[in-house]
Amino acid sequence: MHIADILKSKTPTVSCELFPPKQGTDLERACEVVKETAKLKPDFISVTYGAGGSVPANMLEMAKLVRSCGVEALAHLTCVSSTKEKINEFIGELEASGIENILALRGDIPEGYKFEEGVNYKYAYELVSEIKAHGGFSIGAACYPEGHPECENQNKDLENLKIKVDAGCDFLTTQMFFDNDMLYRFLYRALSKGIDVPVLAGIMPVTNKKQIKKMVALSGQLLPSRFMRIVDKFGDDPVSMEQAGIAYATEQIIDLIANGVRGVHIYSMNRPDIAGKIMANINYLWDSNK
Repeated sequence: MHIADILKSKTPTVSCELFPPKQGTDLERACEVVKETAKLKPDFISVTYGAGGSVPANMLEMAKLVRSCGVEALAHLTCVSSTKEKINEFIGELEASGIENILALRGDIPEGYKFEEGVNYKYAYELVSEIKAHGGFSIGAACYPEGHPECENQNKDLENLKIKVDAGCDFLTTQMFFDNDMLYRFLYRALSKGIDVPVLAGIMPVTNKKQIKKMVALSGQLLPSRFMRIVDKFGDDPVSMEQAGIAYATEQIIDLIANGVRGVHIYSMNRPDIAGKIMANINYLWDSNK
C-alpha cells in the first residue's frame, strides 16, 4: 500500500525508522530488530540506505522483511556515492521486490566526493523526478524545520523544498527537532510557499549523552534550554537519562497530536524497546484515530 494512501485514510500516523547493518556483517540481529519493531504495529517502517549510501543490499533485505511482517516499508534512496545507472537499477529491484514507497534523499556528501555531470544525481529533486517518471511508487522526501545546514537561509531552503515537492513528492518527513514551536513555525512558512503535502514530524528519543554530541555536530541544531537541563541533570546516569528521554519524546508527541500534526516518525535507532515504550505512552491518542 502506498504511504500516500495511508496518510489520506488515517490521522495521526505513527511510524518508525531502522537502519541496516554494515556490509558484510550478520543480518540476524537486524532481522530480529525488524520483527520486534513490526510487533508494535506502526503504520509503516522506514529503512535507511546505509552509511554514506553504501549498503543497498542490506537495506533491501530488511525492507522485504518489513513487508513480510505485515507492515508497509519505506525504502531510503540516496543520490550520493552512486551513479544514475545503478540507482535506476536499484529502483527496478525495489519494484520487483514489491516495495511501493521510497524516501528520496541527496544524502550526506563524503569528504572528497566529486559530482560528475550526467553520471550522478546532484540534488534530491532530480531523484524524485526520476522515481516519479518510473511510476508505481509513493515518494517521500526530507525537510528541515530549522533550515538545511548547507542552505544560506530558511527562505531559500523553502524555495528548494517547493521544487522538490513539485517534482513529485507525496509527503515529507522532518529532520529531528526538540522544540515543537520550531516545527509549527516551519509548517506555517511552508504552507505560505504552497507546500501542502503531509508533513511527518521526526522525533528522536535521546537516551544518552553521545547521541546529543553527534546530533549537534552533524546538524548544528539548536537544543532548547528545557531539554539541556534534563541532559545536565540525568546525562551521567544511563538509566535515568533513558527514562527522561522517553518522557521528553512522549511529551513532544502528545503536543504534536493535540495540534493536529499529520504523523509522527520515531527515529528509533534500532531500539524497538524504546519505540515500544513511547508508543505505549500514546496508545489511546493514536488508536482513537484508527
